[in-house]
Amino acid sequence: MTVKDSVVRVGVLGAGAWAEFAHLPGYARDPRCKVMAIADPVIERARALAERFAIPHVYDSHEALLARPDLDAVDICTPSATHFSLSWAALEAGRHVLCEKPVAYDYQDTLRAAALARSKGLKTKLGFTFRYAPAMRYMKALIDEGFIGEPYIFNGYEQNSQWLDPQTPLRQVDHEADQSILHVSSLEGYGAPIMDIGHLCMGSRFAQVVGTMKNFVPERMVRATGTMMRMNIDDGDIFIGEFANGGIGSIQTSFVTVGNYPGIEARVYGSKGALICRLVEERGICESLKAATKDAVEFEPLEVPQRFYPTGGSARESWRSLFYANLTHSFISEIRGDVEGNEGNFEDGAHVQELINAVERSFRQRRWVNIPLAGDRTA
Repeated sequence: MTVKDSVVRVGVLGAGAWAEFAHLPGYARDPRCKVMAIADPVIERARALAERFAIPHVYDSHEALLARPDLDAVDICTPSATHFSLSWAALEAGRHVLCEKPVAYDYQDTLRAAALARSKGLKTKLGFTFRYAPAMRYMKALIDEGFIGEPYIFNGYEQNSQWLDPQTPLRQVDHEADQSILHVSSLEGYGAPIMDIGHLCMGSRFAQVVGTMKNFVPERMVRATGTMMRMNIDDGDIFIGEFANGGIGSIQTSFVTVGNYPGIEARVYGSKGALICRLVEERGICESLKAATKDAVEFEPLEVPQRFYPTGGSARESWRSLFYANLTHSFISEIRGDVEGNEGNFEDGAHVQELINAVERSFRQRRWVNIPLAGDRTA
């Protein structure tokens, strides 16, 4: 179901900081779409963003927004625990869906949502923000053109200092959970984007993995309680694995490692060359790309062609608005049928979530785990 040659009408669920600084600015710079409505249980937040972004309709519930007959797409940027139910409701209502990660904590639920979308001819997209960075888009184009040859090794990192200080309030954590058990946190919140990039760069999924997780900072301030308390969460993790195409890789994530946002680095090495893409705000620049070949082994900076940037964009713009403008542009293009395919969709999200589930299983059972998980008989 496409909206060819017409303005795509969008409804947004959630009026938090990420809607304000990424989602809504992305739609605002694309004349092919119009945000018609926004909903948030705290309606004052929705009203404030509606005024700022000239959104005509405001609601305090997702039901009211989804009841509008004039919406083509729904954008979900609400707390993670609500993503699956809201995505399902929007798809059942016949809307294309962009959802922040994860759609669900269990990959099988994400696959069910992907199947529902396919059955209705609807486009889906995950908030895999960093695959849409201009430097990352150029990196992928170079890989597709054969710059690195056969891909051999992928190394991925997403890490920064976001919660290195225990006084920085944690959000979206279950403060009533059993603190004798280590709970997944960084592996999912920070791991998902770089896992997606690993699949993208290698052109293949991980086939087996082994990994570990660690709680480095035990006592933390929790937003939900306003107090310091024991939070046994994974705030650092690492895993290695083998890809189905024969490549190998490693991924490391943490939000207690010194460094700046967003802290992404992707390295891919092949039979002919290598590429290193860094998405880190440093000295006023939010991204960089370096390349080497077997005949010129010292890594040299590459200039990202302007065609990979959104209108008016540059590497000196905030990564939040710059990368997300490319994401929303891709979503609108797919809905309108301006481009073929549906990248970064719910099925891609399910593959990433299955990888997260596999690494967690590896940690808990202290062993290598095969993917797909359905074939791992020692679950």
